Amino acid sequence: MTDAPAIRVLVVEDDPVAADAHVMYVGRVPGFVAVGKAHTGAEARRILDRTAVDLLLLDLHLPDVHGLQFARSLRAAGHHADVIAVTSARDLTVVREGVSLGVVQYVLKPFTFATLRDRLVRYAEFHAAVGEASGQDEVDRALASLRAPSPAALPKGLSGPTLERVTSALREAEAGLTAAALAESVGISRITARRYLEHLVETGRADRSPLYGQVGRPELVYRWVVRGR
Repeated sequence: MTDAPAIRVLVVEDDPVAADAHVMYVGRVPGFVAVGKAHTGAEARRILDRTAVDLLLLDLHLPDVHGLQFARSLRAAGHHADVIAVTSARDLTVVREGVSLGVVQYVLKPFTFATLRDRLVRYAEFHAAVGEASGQDEVDRALASLRAPSPAALPKGLSGPTLERVTSALREAEAGLTAAALAESVGISRITARRYLEHLVETGRADRSPLYGQVGRPELVYRWVVRGR
């Protein structure tokens, strides 16, 4: 156990469902507390002006400002909270630009609780390394704890590339997909498709409802519920 104060996190995410999920995720990691959530840059700025925040979980695509532009304006205004950027973009130019603006980690959408937990735990190790380093080795260890995250574990039997394909197919299907339809679209078995769909439901990124109007037991239809990019 530690007596260190909890690391205060502000969730900045335009999608209400995703924001609620991220707040829930933060609350499940020991040593962290979500002190608020905001859906726009302007709302986040108002919270930061009146609330102490150590870390921003920041969606880079907000309706009123790009996340990196927002981070730059915070530095100019004297706010020094670190940033974990949340994005589906894989542009390394954006990653490099973020380093100078206090972006200490990136989380690519869609992500699991395990992914975020890994980033937060490593950030906590870095955050705890305060004071003057005794030498190069100590500096290297502090940076290694932040910059070298271990792969986050998906449930056994699920893979990251297949999850991305499933996610992409479900997001593009405005009316939703059954496990059978997804299986045909992605090229996997129906049982495997259902496992991925249930994983998305469990992590708050999809919902399911019975598909009526057919003979026999109603089939489930799954719909993407997170509007973020």
